[in-house]
Amino acid sequence: MIEEETEPEPRKKVKIIGITGGIGSGKSTISKFIEEAGFPVYYSDVRAKTIVNDDAELQQKIKELLGENSYDENGFYNRRYVGEIIFKDDQLRLQLNALIHPAVKINFENWISEQKTPFIFKETALLFELKLNESCYKSILVTADDNIRIKRVMDRDGKTYREVEAVMNKQMPEKDKIKIADFVIFNNDGLEELKIKTNQFINELKEGLAE
Repeated sequence: MIEEETEPEPRKKVKIIGITGGIGSGKSTISKFIEEAGFPVYYSDVRAKTIVNDDAELQQKIKELLGENSYDENGFYNRRYVGEIIFKDDQLRLQLNALIHPAVKINFENWISEQKTPFIFKETALLFELKLNESCYKSILVTADDNIRIKRVMDRDGKTYREVEAVMNKQMPEKDKIKIADFVIFNNDGLEELKIKTNQFINELKEGLAE
């Protein structure tokens, strides 16, 4: 008996879950918990820090936009210098994002092709600001009370209250992010509670995918 040939099943499209949160929210911590649970996480902000040093074409475009001092004498991205410039000029900040984002997007797409799980996570500070959530299956916002977030950053980075507050005021308001996010995790109660909430979220996500 000759068996009929059958076409191979098409590969299921990977579902992307976006993770975001303002400064001091704990989005990186929750991302680490997700990795510990066995799921791949793409750290957009970390990748961007590498790409601005490795991509020669991008380097040239950044220098044309912000000047030669945007890279130091050793050829490395001068984060302090760039940060001071774009913090004072929203238009320059948007132009810089428009240069870096496409490069990160290509890197992310290459990374996705290497993953084997039915869904992957993408951590990025600008998920909603750049409308990246529109290409995600679901989005998760990590948030916390302002005073808690400010104290975390002060303890972590040695910044003053006013410095942290100024950064927060430049970011999209938490109340607006909450309205958009599919899942919201409030990170006010410490690491153990955050890990429990993360596991609950993962279980909900698995149930949703199984339906």
